[in-house]
Amino acid sequence: MTIADLEKTFAKTAEEKRAAFIPYVTAGYPEKAATVPIMLAMQEGGADVIELGMPFSDPLADGPVVQESSFVALQHGVTVADCLAMVKEARGKGLTVPVILMGYWNPFAQYGEEKLVEDCREATISGFIAVDLSGPEAERFAKTCAAGELAYVPLVAPTSTDKRLGEVAQFGSGYVYCVSVTGITGARDKLPEDLKEFTDRVKSHFKIPLAVGFGLNTRQHVVEVNNYADGAVMGSVVIKTIKNAGESIDAQCDAVRSFVKSVTSDE
Repeated sequence: MTIADLEKTFAKTAEEKRAAFIPYVTAGYPEKAATVPIMLAMQEGGADVIELGMPFSDPLADGPVVQESSFVALQHGVTVADCLAMVKEARGKGLTVPVILMGYWNPFAQYGEEKLVEDCREATISGFIAVDLSGPEAERFAKTCAAGELAYVPLVAPTSTDKRLGEVAQFGSGYVYCVSVTGITGARDKLPEDLKEFTDRVKSHFKIPLAVGFGLNTRQHVVEVNNYADGAVMGSVVIKTIKNAGESIDAQCDAVRSFVKSVTSDE
């Protein structure tokens, strides 16, 4: 899979007049053996794209729920290579939706930029979100991604200036991740009142789809986001769903499948 598969997915959901649903899960949480079945459960529930999180020791942009999942996954020794192997295994078991590898730059840089792109393409990962990468380094990595026909999904926030949005729009691809609030990840009761103003400003710079994340946790949030953007991302609430399901992987998968269906289905 490449960036083309990601573009096809957004074209399909646009034709269906709905926001693509993009759940996030930390690779290796709550255990390594759970990640593949959880990804499959997400797809079965109605996920259009999956963000697979590479655990990191100092996840500054993440709230306590995702931080805890990252800590647990690191206790299991999860590596970039493990993430790639998980996606390969999931493909062999029927996963067809695009997967974006999301994480912080240090593990990606240690793996090696060109090797990362080459190996992720071979593992059928469609692109990357590097949370803390910016400036010339981000542009360079985006070019490496483009050469491998993979997406470089940039993050932008309400605090992003028009100058920065214009610069990032020159090399961002796949979709742009709009951080709905200034701060860390985590479920919130309602979306920011100025979300439309923010997404309109982003749209004035970007030609690729917009996905909104940070704080979404209900079906109503997905419906609201559909008015402003092309995708809705949920992470913390998915991790909570897994945690609250208990220690059985089957129970965790059932809970995730049901949750995803509850936020993607009109029923």
